[in-house]
Amino acid sequence: MTSTTLREAVSRDFPMYGLVRILLTERKKARPDSIFSVFLLRLLKLINFMQNHLPSFIFVGRSGSGKGTQAELLIKALKDASPSRDSLYIVTGGELRELAKQSSLTASIIKNVTESGGLMPSFVPIYIWTKVMSDRYTGQEYLVFDGTPRKVLEARALDDLFPFYGLGKPWVIYLDVHEDESMKRLKLRGRKDDAHEAIVKRFAWYEADVSPVVSYYRTNPNVNFIDVNGVDTIEAVHADIVKKTGLK
Repeated sequence: MTSTTLREAVSRDFPMYGLVRILLTERKKARPDSIFSVFLLRLLKLINFMQNHLPSFIFVGRSGSGKGTQAELLIKALKDASPSRDSLYIVTGGELRELAKQSSLTASIIKNVTESGGLMPSFVPIYIWTKVMSDRYTGQEYLVFDGTPRKVLEARALDDLFPFYGLGKPWVIYLDVHEDESMKRLKLRGRKDDAHEAIVKRFAWYEADVSPVVSYYRTNPNVNFIDVNGVDTIEAVHADIVKKTGLK
C-alpha cells in the first residue's frame, strides 16, 4: 500500500468504508500467517469497533424543553473532546422551515401546517432526515437528531438507521419539562410559529403522539435512554447529559 493511498484513506474527507476496502484488498494479497496480514486484521477489527462505538444522540421532549440549546452544547462538547471530528446536526423543525421557503405545493402545505402548530405526517420528517443522511453523512460524524421522531412510526423507522450505517445504540436524551415552563419559554422565544394557539396545538399533539414515543424508547433495547430534568439551569442540564452519556 502506498503512503499516498494511506493518507487519502485516513483523511477526514475520506469515508471509513474506503479505508476498509483498501485494507481488505491488501490483506488478500498477503500471506494469511504473515505479520502484515495479522496487523491488517487487527486494524480492521479496531476500525469496526470504532465505527460501532461512535455515539449518536436523539433529543426528545416537548416544545420549549431546550432540545436545541442542549444539542448545540453537546456538539460543542463533542468537538472539544475530538477536534478532528464533526457532528451532523439534523434539526427536523429547521429543515421544515427551510423547505417551507420554496415555491412548491409541498412547501406551501408545510408552511401552513408549521405556522398553525400542526404535526407533519410521518413521511415528511422521515424524508427529511433520510435525505440529509444521504447527502451529507460520510460515516465519520457524530449524529445528533433534534425534533425527530415525533411518532412511534418514525421512531421505528429511525431504529433501522443505526444498524444500516454500522452504528451502535444511540443515546436518547429525554428533556423532562412541564407544560407551564415550556409555555413560558416559548412565549419568551417569540418565533413566528409561537403564537398562543399554535403552542396549545403543539402541546396537544405532544401528549397524543410524542409522549408514546418517550414510552417506546424507555423500554427499547436498541437505545440508551436517559431522563434529564430539563427545568434546571442550562449549565446543570448540560452537565447532567455529559455525565449520563459518559462523555466525562
